[in-house]
Amino acid sequence: MPIRDQFQRPLRDLRISVTDKCNFRCPYCMPADIFNEHYQFAPKSTVLTYEEIVRLARLFVQAGVEKIRLTGGEPLLRRDITTLIRQLREIEGLRDLTLTTNGWFLAEQAEALREAGLHRVTVSLDSLDEETFKAMNGRGYGLERVLKGIDAALAAGLTPLKVNAVVQRGVNDEGVVELAAFARERGVIVRYIEFMDVGNLNNWRLEEVVPSAEVLRRIHQRFPLEAVDPNYRGEVAQRYRFADGKGEIGVISSVSQPFCGDCTRGRLSTDGQLVTCLFAAAGYNLRDPMRAGASDAELLAQIERVWGARTDRYSEERSAVTPGARKKVEMFAIGG
Repeated sequence: MPIRDQFQRPLRDLRISVTDKCNFRCPYCMPADIFNEHYQFAPKSTVLTYEEIVRLARLFVQAGVEKIRLTGGEPLLRRDITTLIRQLREIEGLRDLTLTTNGWFLAEQAEALREAGLHRVTVSLDSLDEETFKAMNGRGYGLERVLKGIDAALAAGLTPLKVNAVVQRGVNDEGVVELAAFARERGVIVRYIEFMDVGNLNNWRLEEVVPSAEVLRRIHQRFPLEAVDPNYRGEVAQRYRFADGKGEIGVISSVSQPFCGDCTRGRLSTDGQLVTCLFAAAGYNLRDPMRAGASDAELLAQIERVWGARTDRYSEERSAVTPGARKKVEMFAIGG
């Protein structure tokens, strides 16, 4: 029986950030002027080892988790990530093992990831326009390498493959229909994410949010859409299929249509903090008691206590002033 929080939301999904480092500098996550060559990422001694990640993952599955997603930073920067995947896939009761990546290292690793036991991948791709893509990744990196990564993942069978696009007005919103065409051509699922006030550094402004309803209207004018039922309770994306049967897209509407009431997602940070909301101010330290000799039973009890006390519903409480009124954990540390 999965544990439940104060609003009776079960713990079903766990995102594990395996590194806080990334080769991109997307302005909505790791703006380059702050995360420069002088920025100090988490010291190696504070980062969870693979053995520690697997131990905690087993306990989370005992607590009700059925799906684990590996994130970062950029998870493919973590050395020998396939070793971790092989160990995680052996956990009894884990139904879905996935990974979110910026795609830069995907072409050369896709086959090995699949052989290690990864089920599927999600690739962050905010634009198909070369110059917009270069600006949004903050490094001037070109698009071709990411597209090759997507093709390699499809060939390796890491499917259904999803593409995440954070939509900002005046930045990349003119390309939402082009991404829909890409979904139809490549056989992938594009999910359009409203620009969110995650962390404290991305200069979020409400006027830069493009509501999902507007995105859907634009796409529907070119490719008629039909609503689809969610795959499971707690699925964050609202699903729509193309009326002619050529695939589907999704929208994640954290700002315009909050879905806190069905949130079943916990997060384990790079340094072993259990974070109960994407917009949380802090996490709960599992690393230190684990390294101090806590038993599995004691760690599991701590996980249950933290989740059982959970009352998070930031997106439902958000207002024009809340983003700057409270400090939040940065997205790169908990994987979005």
